[in-house]
Amino acid sequence: MSAATRSKFTKQLDDIQEYIDRLTEKAVSDVRAAGLAATGDKGAAEGVMSGRKTEDRLRNAIEENCLDVMLLQQPLIGEDLRFVSGAFRIVSDLTHIDGMTRDICFLVEEIPAKAAKKISDELKEMAELSASMVEKSGAAFSASDVEAAQEVVEQDMRVNTLYSEVEEKLVGLIRDGKSSAQYLPELLMVAKYFERIGDLAKRVGAWAIFRVTGEHVVAEKASQQVSETQEA
Repeated sequence: MSAATRSKFTKQLDDIQEYIDRLTEKAVSDVRAAGLAATGDKGAAEGVMSGRKTEDRLRNAIEENCLDVMLLQQPLIGEDLRFVSGAFRIVSDLTHIDGMTRDICFLVEEIPAKAAKKISDELKEMAELSASMVEKSGAAFSASDVEAAQEVVEQDMRVNTLYSEVEEKLVGLIRDGKSSAQYLPELLMVAKYFERIGDLAKRVGAWAIFRVTGEHVVAEKASQQVSETQEA
């Protein structure tokens, strides 16, 4: 590879990394805003709902650069290959996360603050934890940090526990026929979205590990491994 070609190649890799960082930052911001919207701050939803074009531009930029590198800069080997292939995969997870924040904001538009208050503490913690997971997993991929990626798996266990608590509480309220019971299924769906965002963040963490080790461990297996380590 000539010096000029190598310089262009390095610039393309740097561009991919920058776009991933920006998409991660957007997703993190939108998860936190969705958490505010879910707990009564209706104004927080405006920025989330209007950010689709920015997400599309970042996704297209990442995918186009990754494809260009894979098609034109051959042969890709080692860490460069793992970075580009991992970046191409996590862009899908990050955009799904961002899409879910819009789904959350759409759902909470019709939910009265009184109804949302029943699980506001749990939703606040789920939103902050899932946002932290997205932030940490994206940073782990950028920094090739296996330890940080593994910490995301541990955080996901708490998000799952919170979802189970929310589900139990809301099912009980529905069974009791509370006055706001008609909104409780939507609240359960909001909590489920935050739980799914945690799962997607865990997938990004798995690709961060792949970037370093070349081994892609599926998220469910990674969770099981962490659990077994803690029990030992």
